[in-house]
Amino acid sequence: MRTGHRSGLAARALLGLLLCAPVRAYETDPFQNRTVATADAGTVLNREVNRTLRELVEHWRGPASQARMVDAIYRRIGGLHWVDRLERWAMRSPEVEKLPTPPHDSVYSHQPLYAVRVAGLFGIGPSFRVAGVLIGSDKIGHFLSQGRKFWRRWQRSHDEADAARQSAFTERAIFGAATTGVFSNADLVANYEGHRFYRSLFEDDIVPGKPAILARSGSGWRMQREFDFADHVNPWWDEALNPNAYDRLLAPSMRRRLQAFCPEVARSPTIWEVLPQTDAGLAARYAMLGLRDRRDWRLPALCATAPAAPHG
Repeated sequence: MRTGHRSGLAARALLGLLLCAPVRAYETDPFQNRTVATADAGTVLNREVNRTLRELVEHWRGPASQARMVDAIYRRIGGLHWVDRLERWAMRSPEVEKLPTPPHDSVYSHQPLYAVRVAGLFGIGPSFRVAGVLIGSDKIGHFLSQGRKFWRRWQRSHDEADAARQSAFTERAIFGAATTGVFSNADLVANYEGHRFYRSLFEDDIVPGKPAILARSGSGWRMQREFDFADHVNPWWDEALNPNAYDRLLAPSMRRRLQAFCPEVARSPTIWEVLPQTDAGLAARYAMLGLRDRRDWRLPALCATAPAAPHG
């Protein structure tokens, strides 16, 4: 590609980023230092969600409508800003042990700015373990905010496939590939599971075998059970196990960057893999979401096709 053409692409990309940055400013890196053992943050995140639910139920005023409850949760731990409140809390809290990701040595480092775009300008959000799964902090925002949008679309049509089409469109457009070069399959999974969370507030067996979290009590609500992220988080929230689809600007350099982890894959292969039966079940569960299947970009697959290292 000619230098002038690259510069023009970079300028247009930067302009788009400046206009769209408040929407989504962080990519995350589940690759760097993946083998480092960190504490699971599920317990403290569950605590924050359940505290919010209990306080809302205790102080409820006005009609006990589902939409009002969903909006109240969103205002408390979601939010209109580019990082949701619970997401921001997790990013800052010492109670949430993050994967050590050097800000200048992530998978998006040392790559052309015209290719990495958002990650090059705004840096990397932290990753941490929830229910045994390594997730990026942005997945909390997708779960709460984009999940709410998914739920509202479903409320209009009661057709999850129809709601999923709009969710996939947003990942192709302003929330994803159009401004970042990254189409995140894991984002779409978190969006959908957020929708299922909102449904599980009011409906039995959305989480199989469990009653709704809330039940009407007089003119208000009561909690029947506690929320648990483990009911929603699974290996397809992890962008190393449910890989992104990268656009033509980013894919070549990203492939080379990821193949640099091949020695780590050889030492600890199982942390880069998903059990076949788990994979099959999740593929069926999320078939309607419009994912771009890039399991060929899992590290074991990329390393199998990596050029041999030179001798000497």
